Amino acid sequence: MLNSRMLNSMLNGRRAIALPVLCLLLLGITGCTLPRVNAEERLFLPLAVDFLGEYRLPPQEFEGAPVGGLSGLTYDRQRDRLYALSDDRSNFGPARLYTLHLTLDQSDPANPRIGSVEVESVTPLLDEDGQPFAAGTVDPEAIALTPRQTVYIASEGIPSQNIPPFIDEFDLETGRRKSRLKLPERYLPAADASPRGVQENLGFESLTPDPSALGTAGYLEPFRLFAATESSLLQDLDAGPPGELPPLRLLHYLIGEDQATLLAEHLYYRDALPPEQGEPGLTELLAIDAGGQFLSLERAFTPQTGVTAQLFQMVMGNATDTSGMPQLQGDLSSIQPVRKRRLLNLGDLGIRLDNLEAMTLGPRLPDGSATLLLVSDDNFNPLQVTQFLLFRLR
Repeated sequence: MLNSRMLNSMLNGRRAIALPVLCLLLLGITGCTLPRVNAEERLFLPLAVDFLGEYRLPPQEFEGAPVGGLSGLTYDRQRDRLYALSDDRSNFGPARLYTLHLTLDQSDPANPRIGSVEVESVTPLLDEDGQPFAAGTVDPEAIALTPRQTVYIASEGIPSQNIPPFIDEFDLETGRRKSRLKLPERYLPAADASPRGVQENLGFESLTPDPSALGTAGYLEPFRLFAATESSLLQDLDAGPPGELPPLRLLHYLIGEDQATLLAEHLYYRDALPPEQGEPGLTELLAIDAGGQFLSLERAFTPQTGVTAQLFQMVMGNATDTSGMPQLQGDLSSIQPVRKRRLLNLGDLGIRLDNLEAMTLGPRLPDGSATLLLVSDDNFNPLQVTQFLLFRLR
């Protein structure tokens, strides 16, 4: 085996050696072809995920409402608690988020798993007047923890009733709305009913903060927040290359103490599936570092094949800013989308998948590695389950 000192000596000419011989020593083969890594591959972190197990939350009620519809999930490392957002439109109970305590079973250190998930409390969401949202006026789907003891919550809106989507900030303790992000007009229903804005039940499903600020309580410096729609905007449905699904859009905000600025917008292409598996939607984004590295979750469903889900790595890289384009038309080949590559087909896990919609980094394992948690939305359907999937991210 060559150590670094021997190799440096050879390369600096202090020990004469012919190039073919050096190739043999380095590669142990008869050729001199070094492995090639293209520029695209160098953009991605060398990640892998290990499946550690499934946990199903028992059906239950808490303070008079069923625990279900979990469509957003975020982890508070300072408190060691999960905040789970229900997508109840205030029909079964008030629009709300739950505080959950997840306990890891580490009786077998080599194979940790979820021991239990306990519902500790529920926080109703309130408008700026301190009133609960009326039934059918909100569709909460995504949640992101901030470093200032608040959460941002995204609602898909209900375009058929001219109820626009929103991304609003709520106090974590009281549930009261504190502020609202300004959404570009292209995401909102048009006053003249022309095709514009998010599609029905396909609006904002993904919300994630830059994780670099979350480790410091009371952090007041600006931080970044990312949001994405589940599918394409109405005015973009005919855009994109033939044979591919039309792109959806990803928003990039800078959040300050007193204001928020939209920095950029980028295009995201979903991976098309065989027709019998349905059309996938982007159900979650998760920023995993401050350098523009993400995980994305795409999920599809048909009654024939059930749920299909895939996990991707995603990088912003040199993605084109499309924030000045109210509508996508024609040839988009000059627009660089965010880059992604598949990390895991969850169909390979050998378990029945439910309606996976939420994802977060969770508590660390005893060996120091990070955990990744996915959770399903049971749609308040007794034939479905609230399914937690635990992974080691390495």
